[in-house]
Amino acid sequence: MSVVTVQLGQCGNQIGHEVFHAVCSDVRGTHGLCSKKENESYHEACKERFFCEEESEVPVARAVLIDMEPKVISQTLSTAARSGHWKYDEQSHFCQKQGSGNNWASGYSVHGPRHKEAIMNLMQREAEKCDRLGGFFTIMSMAGGTGSGLGAFVTQCLRDAFPTSFLLNHVIWPYSTGEVIVQNYNSVLTLSHLYQSSDALLVHENDAIHKICAQLMGIKQISFRDVNQVIAHQLGSVFQPAYVAKGSSQYSRNPLGDLMETLVPHPEFKMLGLRNIPQMPENSLAYSTFNWPGLIKHLRQMLIANAKMEEGINWQVRPPRPGSCTSSHSTNKPLHFNTSIANLVILRGKDVHGVDLGNFRDPSLYTSWLNPQDAFNAWKTPRAFNKYEKSAALVSNSQFLLKPLDDVVGKAWNMFASKAYIHQYTKFGIEEEDFLDSFTALEQVISSYTNL
Repeated sequence: MSVVTVQLGQCGNQIGHEVFHAVCSDVRGTHGLCSKKENESYHEACKERFFCEEESEVPVARAVLIDMEPKVISQTLSTAARSGHWKYDEQSHFCQKQGSGNNWASGYSVHGPRHKEAIMNLMQREAEKCDRLGGFFTIMSMAGGTGSGLGAFVTQCLRDAFPTSFLLNHVIWPYSTGEVIVQNYNSVLTLSHLYQSSDALLVHENDAIHKICAQLMGIKQISFRDVNQVIAHQLGSVFQPAYVAKGSSQYSRNPLGDLMETLVPHPEFKMLGLRNIPQMPENSLAYSTFNWPGLIKHLRQMLIANAKMEEGINWQVRPPRPGSCTSSHSTNKPLHFNTSIANLVILRGKDVHGVDLGNFRDPSLYTSWLNPQDAFNAWKTPRAFNKYEKSAALVSNSQFLLKPLDDVVGKAWNMFASKAYIHQYTKFGIEEEDFLDSFTALEQVISSYTNL
């Protein structure tokens, strides 16, 4: 099944480009470390997912690009075309001359309704090119105006127009130090609206990715492109083909559906986080060797200690002992333990089929209302990913976002209590009532995750 990627705003378009680039270079690479037959079926599955073959012989990305300013889209289109390995469809983008000025209300209440017909026509056209549509994968920032405001509007329109298709929103969480003065307002409005329309939200935190660039990739002057490439690598490690069932000889046909089925057992809980191991500069790969037990041990501790990378993990954090908790509430839990609802581990590379993942089935990692056998899944492929001989990705529906979410809601509430900048939203039709509804919705999400 095919996935249509929807790139929204500057951030969404730049990350989307890096994702297609990562996927394409992975498929073209000769580093597969697997049989020719295996490689060919991997190629086919990947192409069906992300590209459509045109007469030009160059794969064309299944994507719709949307921004309210033309600059980033024109750069993205030309960079992809210049690569000579893949390109975007010249007709599958929509842009205007004037941006949303970091105002969520402008994107949601003005640009969205005004351009709805043109944007949804592009979506329909792209969907009709798929033999079988698996769903939509949107990429957007939470902090700005176009990606977040227009992105929330477009997500609602997609849900209405394609009620049976899967809808996964990839959301970039802003730097805590702040890029935009009203970013907390924008974030609260975006998250609360996406929570109503989306099947799941896959979240990357800029602060965490920045640390990975500095500490693991050894980059001195970190640019947005560096950050975006790490994000794209992590996304590729999840969305490239893998075998979903044990002993299966067929690659997963429905990547979004399989992801939702595995990780979102209840509509109240739809926040997904992503971790990858190992991560290092490309020139270090040739000198590094990894064994599966070591990688899996680190990945499990990253999960329970809520570490975003393999460096600086707190090894003191342990799961609660069976019987030590009298209730499921977090007050009785060991300090900083990250309780999960569901986890998915994706292994790629050499000797994957012999890897022992039993420790991820430990009932103490999970909430009490789900059977650990249902809460944990593993996907595998002997095909290596992007030059890593062995690599593992963990997609987790857990308490990982509680603190950042609480912080954003708290900061936004403090500004709202003093009526700061509210007039910028009310002039576009977002009233104080809308803010209060958004706060209420997110307080409910925080409460649900806290009580796991």
